[in-house]
Amino acid sequence: MQDINIRTLEQLKASGYQTRSVKQELRENLISQLKNKEAGFEGIIGYEDTVIPDLQTAILSRHNFLLLGLRGQAKTRIARLMINLMDEYIPYIEGSELFEDPLNPISWYGRTQLAEHGDQTPIAWLHRSERYTEKLATPDVTVADLIGDVDPIKAATLKLTYSDERVLHYGLIPRAHRGIFVINELPDLQARIQVALFNILQEKDIQIRGFKLRLPLDIQFVFTANPEDYTNRGSIVTPLKDRIESQILTHYPRSVDISRKITQQEASLTASQRENIEADGLVKDLVEHIAFEARNSEYIDKKSGVSARLTISAYENLISNAERRMLINDEPRTLVRISDFMGAIPAITGKIELVYEGELEGPAKVANILVGKAIKTLMAQYFPEPEKLKKSKAVNPYSEITNWFASGNSISLLDDLSEQEYKSALNSIPGLKSVVKQFHPNLSKSQHLLLMEFLLHGLAEFSQVSKSHLDNGFTFKDMFNSLFNADFGEDDDEYDEKDRY
Repeated sequence: MQDINIRTLEQLKASGYQTRSVKQELRENLISQLKNKEAGFEGIIGYEDTVIPDLQTAILSRHNFLLLGLRGQAKTRIARLMINLMDEYIPYIEGSELFEDPLNPISWYGRTQLAEHGDQTPIAWLHRSERYTEKLATPDVTVADLIGDVDPIKAATLKLTYSDERVLHYGLIPRAHRGIFVINELPDLQARIQVALFNILQEKDIQIRGFKLRLPLDIQFVFTANPEDYTNRGSIVTPLKDRIESQILTHYPRSVDISRKITQQEASLTASQRENIEADGLVKDLVEHIAFEARNSEYIDKKSGVSARLTISAYENLISNAERRMLINDEPRTLVRISDFMGAIPAITGKIELVYEGELEGPAKVANILVGKAIKTLMAQYFPEPEKLKKSKAVNPYSEITNWFASGNSISLLDDLSEQEYKSALNSIPGLKSVVKQFHPNLSKSQHLLLMEFLLHGLAEFSQVSKSHLDNGFTFKDMFNSLFNADFGEDDDEYDEKDRY
């Protein structure tokens, strides 16, 4: 731990300070962290046995590395957390725009300061938060942005030639000296710009306007890329990829439980939302199942991926939709309902890339199909599947419910129903409450109501009742009456389950 009250080179030498490269600094601090059994990379969930070990290996090897994975896989977040492996403060020559090591100056300014002041050279301190530089690769990025350029105004003012180092305006990479430099979406960087990185990674040379400058930069490079970029927009040029020592593959959450932990950690909710709006575990799992269904959907481009941001945004919308209903009905508290997933549709449509078949259906319809498939998947975890009951010839617990609809009855569950209206509507269906109590007897009243609504949606997904999508809710009817009364066009040969939406 350095004393940040040190203000001269003489005091710094007396303190026993020794120069370390940034990669050596990261390595030694990681070693201490591992020996102390500290977790590291706080907030990164689901990578404990995959990405994190590979990342630690790369740091111990003092490698520059590439994080390769689809969107929404925490690549940038991992890079930003690396600053926690750096010393809290490091000394530098005061006034140096490159934050030069007092014991190892690399620029004209640093060398001049030491020559003029010797052991009395002024020292300043740099916090680790200022040692992180990030650049999003876009087609308009230039060599001057990254490396630097000759400043003609400096040359004229100081009356220097363009070959003098003092007329240079340093780009982002030299200014990241002694820190971490991250280039996001590397394949988006033009090939000629990628070429400019060759010597920096290997020989530490930079060339500006034809003037070769030996600048031994000390930088930990981190690159991120999406495999989709290799075909859609660009690629990483082979010589550059060869100079990046480690490539680490990221991935989406591999279980609903991990995905749920990520969503709950990242969702941005107000204190009043957390206090007044209850979200049952069923609802939380349903949000995650939507993402899992989307990643396997025939309508969605798998190469593009389905970001973890989908579940985060969908959950936030879900809570807000319930809050909106609570405010409209002037209620102090409320429970998230299945019908609240209507409010999550905009969050889903904005996070999926559709293939041709999906475009034909339309994003809103695809989103509703995903919600339906998620309900069907979860239905099997809470209630017996109607199809299996039929095959096993067991007693059908849903017969009273389906018979009620078959008698010509219907029910509409609108988005803005008050708590009492919601309860009355569900209790009006004979057999619905008793089935829920039969399979889940030890739940609260609000949870029973939620499962009653969930069972209705589940029966619709298994084609036991008909569900029609309204602008502000759903209508449930008898399946066969809906089929017989449907106005099929001339080209409609059969009923498609997607027509429920």
